[in-house]
Amino acid sequence: MRVILASASQARLGVLRSAGLDPLVEVSDVDEDAVQATLGGASPAKVVTALACAKAGAVAERLAPTTADAVVVGCDSMLSIDGELVGKPGTPEQARRRWAAMAGRSGQLVTGHAVLRLADGAVGRVAAGHAATTVHFGRPSEAELEAYVASGEPLHVAGGFTLDGLGGWFVTSIEGDPSNVIGISLPLTRTLLAEVGVVVTDLWRRTGGDIDKNDTAKED
Repeated sequence: MRVILASASQARLGVLRSAGLDPLVEVSDVDEDAVQATLGGASPAKVVTALACAKAGAVAERLAPTTADAVVVGCDSMLSIDGELVGKPGTPEQARRRWAAMAGRSGQLVTGHAVLRLADGAVGRVAAGHAATTVHFGRPSEAELEAYVASGEPLHVAGGFTLDGLGGWFVTSIEGDPSNVIGISLPLTRTLLAEVGVVVTDLWRRTGGDIDKNDTAKED
């Protein structure tokens, strides 16, 4: 069985690879703004879950006719702060404004997840849900923030920060699942896979019957 990640996110791909999976990547090209516009005043959880379903659904429909047995995983992350749901800043100016609002405060990183099972040329079982992790932000100095914005990293990530990259210097703590902040919750994904009839351990890469030790080895 193949795992197909309906996302261009290198962070999500890295999480899955570190956790023993070797997914194919198929970008959905879903118009996220158009999907979100149909949702009105929906809650953050409903918005990100709907976007994840749209992404996974688009890829699943594209691949189903030529795919015998696979699961498609789609995700969408946004930061909820002060009742506002924010995605990728996109521009340096917007990234600075976001950090001015976030510094020294807390928000919830909410990620919608969708898992679709493909079998016999059609979409079969579907499972979806969301995970939320509270993120406590530090107060970067003006020089630090300018350097961070200049790096380009915050422009293209949900909420304008990362946990596993340069942004990690400015996150003081989190409450909840760290993999969710990076972009895909491993515990939730395991649960959703089980709902569509897939045991996650059956998907782990194996060499000679064992998990590839090169993937999990740690230095002394």
